[in-house]
Amino acid sequence: MRAILVVDDERDLAATCARLLSRRGWRVMTTGTREEALAALIGDPRPTLAIVDRQLPDGDGLDVLRAARAVGTPVIMVTGYGSAATRRLALEEGAAGFLAKPFGSHDLLELVRMIAGEAAGPEPGLPPPAVDTQRPGIHC
Repeated sequence: MRAILVVDDERDLAATCARLLSRRGWRVMTTGTREEALAALIGDPRPTLAIVDRQLPDGDGLDVLRAARAVGTPVIMVTGYGSAATRRLALEEGAAGFLAKPFGSHDLLELVRMIAGEAAGPEPGLPPPAVDTQRPGIHC
């Protein structure tokens, strides 16, 4: 089963991401700390993809990114501090994508689709999102 790990200490954001992704058929695991994320990366099921906040209460999200890369799990790095330097560092460390907070649900879903190689449609009753990877905040 497809599984996404959402790592963010902002509980509302993690819950929103979980609802959004679970509606698209993903099994979603959430955690708010570096330590819990590192354990989840080697757990069962192993995540297909991880969405990781750059700043966590017990450490650096880049540590989670490095551990995810070591087990072959692509990472979308998210941050409330979306400077060009932060984006560059995340991508140099191997992030598959980058989103600056706040980001829209369509932005997140499109990036997940691109990285996971999906052609999944929208939720029933919703129009398909526009594909525009040139918008600020989305970087692959």
